[in-house]
Amino acid sequence: MQPRRDLRGLWLLLLSLFLLLLEVARAGRSVVSCPANCLCASNILSCSKQQLPNVPQSLPSYTALLDLSHNNLSRLRAEWTPTRLMNLHSLLLSHNYLDFISSEAFVPVPNLRYLDLSSNRLHTLDEFLFSDLQALEVLLLYNNHIVVVDRNAFEDMAQLQKLYLSQNLISRFPLELIKDGNKLPKLMLLDLSSNKLKKLPLTDLQKLPAWVKNGLYLHNNPLECDCKLYQLFAHWQYRQLSSVMDFQEDLYCMHSKKLHNVFSLDFFNCSEYKESAREAHLGDTLTITCDTKQQGMTKVWVTPSNEQVLNQGSNGTVTVSEDGSLHFKEVQVEDGGVYTCYAMGETFNETLSVELKVYNFTLHGHHDTLNTAYTTLVGCILSVVLVLIYLYLTPCRCWCRGVEKPSSHQGDSLSSSMLSTTPNHDPMAGGDKDDGFDRRVAFLEPAGQGQGQNGKLKPGNTLPVPQATGKGQRRMSDPESVSSVFSDTPIVV
Repeated sequence: MQPRRDLRGLWLLLLSLFLLLLEVARAGRSVVSCPANCLCASNILSCSKQQLPNVPQSLPSYTALLDLSHNNLSRLRAEWTPTRLMNLHSLLLSHNYLDFISSEAFVPVPNLRYLDLSSNRLHTLDEFLFSDLQALEVLLLYNNHIVVVDRNAFEDMAQLQKLYLSQNLISRFPLELIKDGNKLPKLMLLDLSSNKLKKLPLTDLQKLPAWVKNGLYLHNNPLECDCKLYQLFAHWQYRQLSSVMDFQEDLYCMHSKKLHNVFSLDFFNCSEYKESAREAHLGDTLTITCDTKQQGMTKVWVTPSNEQVLNQGSNGTVTVSEDGSLHFKEVQVEDGGVYTCYAMGETFNETLSVELKVYNFTLHGHHDTLNTAYTTLVGCILSVVLVLIYLYLTPCRCWCRGVEKPSSHQGDSLSSSMLSTTPNHDPMAGGDKDDGFDRRVAFLEPAGQGQGQNGKLKPGNTLPVPQATGKGQRRMSDPESVSSVFSDTPIVV
């Protein structure tokens, strides 16, 4: 009986061990013990201040927080851990001597959310260095020797919220990180303080939403002093943004090799900052944003007449979009005034006011008015020019040249200015007076020594006697004479 009992006990022991191993496998835990020189507490491994030259091998797969700070690590290679640490969410590597990080170093930790690389000796951030950390939310890189930041160093990091790059040697502002919000859409804090920045993309920075500018720290940089820089920070001060309000004394700039506080540029005589109103024309489509200092706030708009704007629109032309912006389909004159946005968040509330100024004409119609006035002016000028040409310049004589007929009177110097299109009747032909006798006005012109200016006779001169012509013949003027419409000596013929 005794051997059977021993055999039965052995089977029970083996069964218990198998169940234990099965339970451990179900829990996803490894039977690897805590590494030497490390302190393990549950899923936390602390290997700090152990003067480790390399990362300990055979790390437990259940590790969630790994502290390797204050050691002698100099390189982080791709094979720094042979085990994929799928549960690791925090990795602390600060206060080491890291000057090289492989582009594949973070492949074994794809679910990392917090990475501390501060106080090391990094010089460059190469392209796609952190692209495997798609779940990373906080990245600390301050107090390094970073000079170059590749434009693609932070690709595929859509969850990154806080990036600390202060106390480095960066001289180029990495605008691609925050412009348009495409690369890092959730980034709410970018610390670039205490670097070597001299120039800022002021126009682009002014267009950023307030929740981005609220966490954009630029103090302790040798910025170049000018009024545009003052206007930028004065606007942030007006909005009570944390990036300015928390470090007003450390916001300085360089002028003539001297440091000056940005808000004390009296020698530039910069104008005081004033919040400008939004402008629109009749019929314009307009969107006014509630530019809050925090994302995800509940927003309520109130019109100048103290009426709340509903999502469907109170008057059919003004609506509130899903992101809390105020949208005008067709701006009218009565839409002008001060609109108030009440924003409510988890930590604080905010009230913003926006003034809308509406011009009482359409932008397209305004240009039509200018075009009409211009056309009218040109027409008037052309009319005046034509009148002056008619009055002062010699008319073309080509149209009046025809087949010359024998002159009815030899030496006739009378050049008649025809005021009628009826045929000429000669009263001297035949001696009979025609009932249809037509009168004309002619002006004397110089024909020789006997005439003066404008066809007037000089004293002592006589006119040639006209000879009779056949009845019905039209009297032709001397083709070489010039008709003058300004002669003041009419002759009735």
